[in-house]
Amino acid sequence: MATAAFTLILGAAALLLLAVAMACVLGWANQAFHVEVDPRVETLNDALPGANCGGCGYVGCREYAEAVAAGQAELTLCAPGGASCAEQLAAILGTEVTPSYPYRAVVHCAARRDQRLPVPKPQYMGERTCTAANLVSGFQGCTYGCLGLGDCVRACVYDAIHTVEGLATVDYDACIGCKACAEACPRNIISMVPFKAERMLVVACSNRDSGPAVKAVCPVGCISCSLCAKKSERMQMDNGLPVIDYDHYQEECDFAESIEKCRRESLVFVGKPGSKELEQVADEELPARIEAAFHTTVDETDWRG
Repeated sequence: MATAAFTLILGAAALLLLAVAMACVLGWANQAFHVEVDPRVETLNDALPGANCGGCGYVGCREYAEAVAAGQAELTLCAPGGASCAEQLAAILGTEVTPSYPYRAVVHCAARRDQRLPVPKPQYMGERTCTAANLVSGFQGCTYGCLGLGDCVRACVYDAIHTVEGLATVDYDACIGCKACAEACPRNIISMVPFKAERMLVVACSNRDSGPAVKAVCPVGCISCSLCAKKSERMQMDNGLPVIDYDHYQEECDFAESIEKCRRESLVFVGKPGSKELEQVADEELPARIEAAFHTTVDETDWRG
């Protein structure tokens, strides 16, 4: 009995010494490898919407909060939170928000399904996704244009982009600039543009081929004539396509001559109508009922004989 009791006491003492030794090691490790956490991170994270969309360029809201606390990120990068979120972050940090412009998605293609050549089109029997169709030769004539199978639509959790007549179309009332649609497009024809006005001029074409080659596959694509770029200091030609200088773009910029010179439909305004556009139609009154005008080219024919 004495031997058994001694053995138990010896085992308990060994375990106690081992526990004390491990506690000392853990205590030392806690001091040696301690990482100081900014107490503001939690507050900043709580101020963010928690969407974790990645539109700010960080993995999630917490990582963005850590970058903001460390002074490594701008306060205006959270698209879902918007201006109010940026103001909350600034209040937490005791700073002021630097004025910035919201970025919105722009589709650089204007050709609807019925405008794309050739007509009729080859039958496509593959997976109904843009990613799959982009790998198939002959899906449509233009190898730069919108495929219209909705990868961008499925990627947007804000229901801000839809395919209308085979063309990806952005709903600017719902778009918050999360970049999900741009990342989902296999042809990279969706880009993010700083909206310095309610309506922005964009180049609605991505085809960099020669004029004759573009005409062979699309009736509205840019043919690289460069007439638009010659009429505006805010535009220049780059590898066959006009490029708008959005860094110096202002709401009062006049692109009327460039648009007038465009022989196709490559320069279009996107977004919501601004105050100027609304003022121009303020006096117009819609009739109570819209009647169809059965007017054809036959009515304008000058008959002879």
